[in-house]
Parts: sequence; structure tokens; C-alpha cells
Amino acid sequence: MDCKLGYRSFSVLVAAAAFALASPAGAQTKVTIGIGTQDTTTNTATVGTIIRQLNLMEKYLPKDGKYANIKFEFEWQNFTSGPPVTNGMMANKLQFGMMGDYPLVVNGFTFESNPESKSRLIAVAAYSLEGSGNGLVVHKDSPYYELSDLKGKLVSVPFGSAAHGMMLKAMQDRKWPSDYFQLISQSPEVGSTNLQEKKIDAHADFVPFAELLPFRGFARKIFDGVETNLPTWHGVVVRTDFAEKYPEVVVGYIKAIIAANAWVRADPKLAAEKIQEWTGINKEVVYIFLGPGGNMTTDPTIKPALIEAAATDVKVLQNLGRMKEFDPKKWVDDSYVRKAYAELKLDYDAELKSTRNYEVAGEDKFCKKPIGDPRKAGEVWVDGEGIAPYSSAACTLGAYADIKAKGKKINVAYVFDTSRGIKLFADQAYYAAGKSEIAPFLLKKDAEAYAAKIGGKVLSFDDALKTAVSGG
Repeated sequence: MDCKLGYRSFSVLVAAAAFALASPAGAQTKVTIGIGTQDTTTNTATVGTIIRQLNLMEKYLPKDGKYANIKFEFEWQNFTSGPPVTNGMMANKLQFGMMGDYPLVVNGFTFESNPESKSRLIAVAAYSLEGSGNGLVVHKDSPYYELSDLKGKLVSVPFGSAAHGMMLKAMQDRKWPSDYFQLISQSPEVGSTNLQEKKIDAHADFVPFAELLPFRGFARKIFDGVETNLPTWHGVVVRTDFAEKYPEVVVGYIKAIIAANAWVRADPKLAAEKIQEWTGINKEVVYIFLGPGGNMTTDPTIKPALIEAAATDVKVLQNLGRMKEFDPKKWVDDSYVRKAYAELKLDYDAELKSTRNYEVAGEDKFCKKPIGDPRKAGEVWVDGEGIAPYSSAACTLGAYADIKAKGKKINVAYVFDTSRGIKLFADQAYYAAGKSEIAPFLLKKDAEAYAAKIGGKVLSFDDALKTAVSGG
């Protein structure tokens, strides 16, 4: 996978710092802004890729007053994980950076000792209060179904990433020793290849890889971040020396984030298709995160629950001796995002309190009823036709079988995990089937427990399809 697919630079300058260059009187002053993105990390799309591709920074930059004679140029730099973004910010080659929760707190902590500038969290990119996003996958033919099955096995994860933090917390929660796994550091690209070639037993990664690799047909997810019971999120940080000199630019950036979020929600199918074009991540995988009921909620407000989760991240790192004292609350600066909301005449405090995502809605044309509970619903993406909603897992499976029988090509179908509420690929789920219901689950053990409760049995996707068609 080419993680630089779709990348283009808006700048021909190579200046490392964003300071005004000397210029003749009356001429425009050029200021270069370095922005560190993670194009293939889907839940940063609305703070990086989309803004770049739709030229949203240019739309919302200040243009009057002291900015009348400033020409801003952008140096978009793409990375596959957060730690290199922090390195670029420390070197003053980047003024803005986006990364996941663990790299974010490391970024803030690292800058505490920098005499030239600090970093501040100015906006959230996307979050999951349930902790979904990070996950661990094994090869589809693997005999392993639970995290404990991997004791002593070779497990890779990008060190310093949000997924690494997930693994560390999972081990600490279970009181497992640091050598419970043979844990090694591999980038998403290297880990994916090694898993496919069965050179490792498992690979843990951040968005979107725990969904992407199963979607591409060679992996199976056996652990999801929801099992850590800790929110996961990505955010945007800025160097304070830049923000204090050009505060209106920071506000403009956040306005661009708000516009990017609105663009996704206005037409999530189109957004998924364009993000695939720009990043190489399959549109069906993008949609499972950013579509209605997706596993990530895009919202720039800085919610207390996320900062509390960051404080837990700090404790995890402190327990390993990797971080000293760091207070995430003092690292947050919500003045810029509040000003952006105020200038756009939006209610920041109302959105800050809300954790509502946009959901699957509409009319189920197969079972002929409206969508009642969106987290019990499903969707089927028919090639060339679009994405249709269904009111239940059983109706989704029934519609899927009906569409296939008509000879149409289905790109993917989605259902929701019965106990955890996260969105799943229907063909990757386990189904507990009883007399009157078909309940999907991410994890085999959850399906087994529910099947025992209802006096039913666990079915594969193919068997669940047959049950939906036969009615029992």
C-alpha cells in the first residue's frame, strides 16, 4: 500500500520555520506553515487530507489587517504514525501536527522541556468513547481467538502509537508481565506484510488497519480497543510560538476542520470514495469509521472525557518508566476552537456536552419499516447503486441474500455489535441465532455467551444468511 497516494504539496518552499522572510516595502511577506498529517490514518482525514485536498485552509485564512500583505504557503508532510510528527515539530519544521492519544501526550510532555516553544492541544479530530479504532488481528487461518492465546507469541505493533498504548494497557489490566508477548515494533505496512506472510503471529495497529486487513481478506480481528474500556481519539497540536504570533491562522485551521466534518456528513459515500482516491484506503473501510454510526465521531470540541483518558494514558506510560509528571489539563488550550465556533455562530458548549454521532436512518425497503434503533440496524453497499439502510441484522442479511440472488455485486455489508455497539463488516461477524433473533458480534466469545443465554447457537456469516432467508 502506498501511504503517500494522493499526497500533493501546496508549497515549493523548503523553509523550516514559519517566520516572515525579509522583503521589500510593499511586497508580500511569505510565511510557510508545516503541517504533519497521517493520510492513511482514517480518523485524521478531517483535520488533514480533506482540508488539503479541498483547499479549505486557503478559504478560512485571515486576509485583512496584519495579514493583508502575508502570503501563506503550506508544506504538507505525510507520516505513517505520530512520533515522527513530534520530531518534526520539535525541529520547527512543522507548526501543526495530528496524532493519536498516546503520541499526543508524549508530544505535550516532550515539549515541556523545550525552551523555544511548547505544544498545545487545540482540537480533536475524531474519537470513540467506547475505545474502538485500535485493534489486534491474526492471520485468517490462525488458531488464536483471544488475546491470552498469544502468550509467548510474536506480536508486532508500531511502538509509540495509540495501538501500542492499547496493548500496554491491556497487559497492565490483566497484570501480565512485560514479556507476556514477544512484542516488536513494526510499521503498519511492514506488520501487514509480515502477517500476510505468516512471519508474525499477530499485529496490533491503529485506525484503519484492524479493519483494513480483514477487509482485504487475509486477517481476522480478535481484540478491539473497546475491551480496554478507555476512550481513544486523535487530535491536533500546535507550537505555541507560532500560535501566539498568528492566532487567527490557528482559528482559521479549526474553521477548516469544522467545514471538513460537514462535508463528510453531507455525503458520506462520496467522502469515502474521495478519501480512497486520496489515500489508498478502501472506501468501505473509510465508511466504517466516518459513515453514519461509524466507529469514530468527528468533533473538534475538547471533551473532558478525552482529557481524563489522556491522564490514564500518562499513568500507563509512567508505570513503564517512560514518562515523568505531565498534566494533560494544563496542556489543553481551547481558546482557538471556542473562537472558531463563536465566529461561525455555532454553540461550542452545546457540542462539547454532546457525544451524539450521526446515525443510520431512513426506510428499510426490504422489511418495509423505518429504522427504529440505529445501533441494531445494518447497511448494504451495492456496487453502482449506493448504500441502503435496514432496520435489523436479520433484515440486513435477508436483503443481502435477495440482492445477491438478483445477480448484483455487493461491495460490503455492515451490522452493529450487539453488546458493544460498534460497526462491523457483516461477513467478519459471528452470529448468535435463537428462535426470534440473529445477533451479530465482533468476538466469538461474546457470540458464544449470548447464544448460551438465549438457547441458540453461533453461526458463521454464510450460515446466518441461510437462517435469515429460511426464517429459522
